[in-house]
Amino acid sequence: MDDPRDDAKEPLPPAAEPLRRALGERYLTYALSTIMHRALPDARDGLKPVQRRILYAMRELRLGSGGAFRKSAKIAGDVMGNYHPHGDAAIYDAMARLAQDFVMRYRLVDGQGNFGNIDGDSPAASRYTEARMTVLAEALMEGLAEDAVDYRDNYDGTLREPAVLPAAFPNLLANGASGIAVGMATNIPPHNLGELIDACLHLIKTPEARDDTLLNYIPGPDFPTGGVIVEPRESIAEAYRTGRGAFRLRARWEREDLGRGQWQIVVTEIPYQVQKSKLIEKIAELIQTRKVPLLADIRDESAGDVRIVLEPRSRNVDPDVLMGLLYRNSDLEVRFPLNMNVLIDGVTPRVCSLRDVLRAFLDHRREVLLRRSRHRLGKIDHRLEVLEGFILAFLNLDRVIDIIRYDDAPKAALMYEDWSRAHQATITRATSEADYVSPLAGVDPGSLEAVPDAEAVPGAEEAPRRYDEGKLSDVQAEAILNMRLRSLRRLEEMELIAERDRLMEERAELEDLLDDEGLQWKRIAEELREVKKNFGAGAEGGARRTGFAEAGEVEEVPLEAMIEREPVTVVCSQMGWIRALSGHVALDRELKYKDGDGPRFIFHAETTDRLILMGTNGRAYTLSVANLPGGRGMGEPVRLSVDLPNEAGIVTLLIHRPGGKLLVASSTGDGFIAPEDEVVAQTRAGKQVLNLRAPAVAKVARRVAGDMVAVVGENRKMLVFPLSELPEMGRGKGVRLQKYKDGGLSDATTFEAAQGLAWKDPAGRTRSETDLSEWQGARASAGRMAPRGFPRDNRFA
Repeated sequence: MDDPRDDAKEPLPPAAEPLRRALGERYLTYALSTIMHRALPDARDGLKPVQRRILYAMRELRLGSGGAFRKSAKIAGDVMGNYHPHGDAAIYDAMARLAQDFVMRYRLVDGQGNFGNIDGDSPAASRYTEARMTVLAEALMEGLAEDAVDYRDNYDGTLREPAVLPAAFPNLLANGASGIAVGMATNIPPHNLGELIDACLHLIKTPEARDDTLLNYIPGPDFPTGGVIVEPRESIAEAYRTGRGAFRLRARWEREDLGRGQWQIVVTEIPYQVQKSKLIEKIAELIQTRKVPLLADIRDESAGDVRIVLEPRSRNVDPDVLMGLLYRNSDLEVRFPLNMNVLIDGVTPRVCSLRDVLRAFLDHRREVLLRRSRHRLGKIDHRLEVLEGFILAFLNLDRVIDIIRYDDAPKAALMYEDWSRAHQATITRATSEADYVSPLAGVDPGSLEAVPDAEAVPGAEEAPRRYDEGKLSDVQAEAILNMRLRSLRRLEEMELIAERDRLMEERAELEDLLDDEGLQWKRIAEELREVKKNFGAGAEGGARRTGFAEAGEVEEVPLEAMIEREPVTVVCSQMGWIRALSGHVALDRELKYKDGDGPRFIFHAETTDRLILMGTNGRAYTLSVANLPGGRGMGEPVRLSVDLPNEAGIVTLLIHRPGGKLLVASSTGDGFIAPEDEVVAQTRAGKQVLNLRAPAVAKVARRVAGDMVAVVGENRKMLVFPLSELPEMGRGKGVRLQKYKDGGLSDATTFEAAQGLAWKDPAGRTRSETDLSEWQGARASAGRMAPRGFPRDNRFA
């Protein structure tokens, strides 16, 4: 009998392999579609398809920079219906982005209405806003009517759209781009247009120029929101050379004097793509959580510009130190990534260097120039053909009038007439139709059925300029028949001859241009200089907005150097409510606590101190005394300042002493020596010091003061051994301090062997024992019963 399990061992059916291949092919098709038609910009015009279609649709709607505005809903609808079959919300968002001056360095859409703001507010609905193109957008499309670029069918084949725009300036780098495709992404910052054109001119002059040389013209990005770039020049050069990197960008600020020693910091420019409202919320949170103790308050006084006021806590604060803290803790400093992954030829994605991107733009401009020149050359040839027909008609005006007046087929008659003989002979104008002799006399009428078409007339399909041959072409005959009577004057003939001479001269120049590559680059350079003149540094808004500066890293300043040193008394209750009383009050002073609560920790400190709080979960937390709530009231729960779990209690609270050491131990009797500097935590979550396994908890955390260790268990047995037998580590379980049969560790402390061990007896008197030989033994031994008079709670202090 066959084993049914054998079926499971058979190979997959043949249909599985085609399915796997089909899925792979379809996903690859989707990935390529996303890369080419949605996410990555074209290096030639710097636009994604949706942006290109928005501008082209606005051109078709005749929304020029000098014309009227049109509802954004109408524009988005035309784009969606004619060219971009995606959601209208996505189209409107893309159009709104092109109109935002805090996003685009050079806006391509002129918006009217609420198009959002730097605070992060969204634009109004498309039915409430209006838009039209800017002059720069028109410059991107200059030449579309002159066959400058290829056209392709739209998504349903009913219309045609440009595959790329002619782009009179390097828009990719001027406005930047960002996008996420499948398996790749792009992120390009905006740059200054005048600097880009200078680099292009240098690249035209020196085609083999290196990326490092181009940095002399393009020192770095130029963000629309300004700011200060503090990235080293070497890093910028490496980023532009490889196409990958990042730029450190800081806010621009100034110190504003208020008189009488008072001052404040005013932030006038914030980093690119940072929302002002969220930035202020973040800094306000830093003030509330006291992470930046030097800052007292923040206000937003912005109107049309950016004005964020920062008030220091004290006039003695160094502004650079304060801003250094804010740079590290807020978005007043950001890193803007560079990833120049673009479609270099409209098809192939590639990470390009600065030179590669500029080279792609210049090659595109040369192709546009050649195509426009050939198109113009064709227009000139057509016009010359028409002009020569007009001139021939003026030379034989009487004969032309007779043909038009009396002939039944004037177009065919004009094309059959031998005008070279007619011009040489003395022809008088017919006085009647009977005197008129048609050029078609004797011609078979059957051959005239297609005379209106150029192909029906022998020789009519040949090259233009038929004047020397004495025949008119189809185009010339049609133009003569369409001529207005008012043009039949002597002055018009002179104007035609002058126009012909001008066009012949222009035609010769175009032929020279098409044959000479040097002339082509010279023409491109002239066009770029004209763009720089109109939109460069001399134009409104063309000057560089983003500056450069040294990083000026602020060194780590000790907390005590930033805070005025004042004496305080730290009070922490049994329930974990903490506060700081002004001044050093008496430690035995009676204080108020909440009902059911009482005193636990009270000690003198200073505002520059930091506190170490050890929880029963084995984690150490760090508190700044300057950030503790004031002495009025009952204070605040310590859990508001650190992430101490509700089920965890407080083992100890003490002042951090740099270079000090702590004895930490668990309830199971394991412990070690921990350096205080490694215990200090930088976050609210604290730092794990003592590794525990439930149900064990942290029991002891005491500062080391001596060379001996005394341990007492819950069984009241005490053990004394040298401190040197304990290891020193930053984190771990530790080693066995004392052995227990029942219960666990109760307390542990350190002391000087020469001074002996001290404790308070049940009567409150301090007792000291110097001879501890009876309890001294090896570490991890059981120990002996505690001496007479040892506290009943089995604790040394």
